[in-house]
Amino acid sequence: MSKLSVVQVLPALASGGVERGTLEVGQFLSQQGHRSMVISGGGRLVKTLTEQGSEHIQWPIGHKSLLTLRLIPKLRRFLLSQQIDIVHARSRLPAWICYLTLKTIPRAQRPHFVTTVHGPYSVNAYSAIMTKGEKVIVISEMIRDYVLRHYRVNSERLQLNYRGVNAAEFSCAYQPDATWLARWYQQFPQTRNKLLLCLPARITRWKGQQDFIELIATLSQRHVNVHGLIVGETKPGKTRYLQELTALASELSVESLITFTGHRSDLRDIMATSHIVFSLSTEPEAFGRIPIEAISLGKPVIAYDHGGVSEQLNIMLPDGLIAVGDKSAVADKCLQWLESLPAVPTNHPFTLQRMLENTLTVYQSVMVRPK
Repeated sequence: MSKLSVVQVLPALASGGVERGTLEVGQFLSQQGHRSMVISGGGRLVKTLTEQGSEHIQWPIGHKSLLTLRLIPKLRRFLLSQQIDIVHARSRLPAWICYLTLKTIPRAQRPHFVTTVHGPYSVNAYSAIMTKGEKVIVISEMIRDYVLRHYRVNSERLQLNYRGVNAAEFSCAYQPDATWLARWYQQFPQTRNKLLLCLPARITRWKGQQDFIELIATLSQRHVNVHGLIVGETKPGKTRYLQELTALASELSVESLITFTGHRSDLRDIMATSHIVFSLSTEPEAFGRIPIEAISLGKPVIAYDHGGVSEQLNIMLPDGLIAVGDKSAVADKCLQWLESLPAVPTNHPFTLQRMLENTLTVYQSVMVRPK
């Protein structure tokens, strides 16, 4: 197969699973000798992206304004001048811009169009664009079922491709080094010599922070040595919810037992230092990387039993699954594991290498099809 020129398109490169997947695919393409390009509005991950071998084009392609339509002729010139083979859209507005642009290009010169459905988008004509790819990547069985239930799409165009974890980066042998630990305890001395329970999730109402705070309150009556870590950024507009959470911790008299770390780029070290990791989203995650990363580090995971997280734990650690919202069962399981941690599997099918190879296979499959 000849070398490909692929452009991935998304609103920004700040943080999140979509953004990380974009970087991982870009790096893999570059390593395989393909040309990797990304169009986005920019963000903190651009530097990493370019260091890994991809090119970045900064356009406001995710800006929700009619003015964004002005990018169509610009994108058309770009796709033709750069001889792009594949346009891979990872978000709805960028997907619309790409789709409308591709329609203006003669079929013989038109790049192939691939989309990834990263979540259960609201069901409407706007979201339907994510099902218009020649191949539509779905990141879990939950998302595949969701697409088939709500949209008229040929199931043969859907390609299940679970997200994956880098087995070398997330290994059960991994331990944070002494320098990191010293820095961590200097910043968070209240966590020293504690049984650390970690909820990695951005601050938003459905990610389970409230249930986690109530869990810490319940456990503190039995285990004076527990300390909760809520690891994740608070985006503008979510500060009021953060205030609600800190008020709840104060009301339950556990403000000294919970640390809000904010955004961290060292989540691997934090999870590796933790005793148990949690996924308590009250709405189903389309996939959710945290469980596979934590288990790969040798850490047990307690999670609500729905969505992509349920698919993972049913394979890796079914004993960690709890009925959604059953806070007393979460507390019981946690107390059980604090006494005796369960065996955690050392290998599983959710690997980064498999995800990357599957993505490249999708690209190659559309290249051999008529447009």
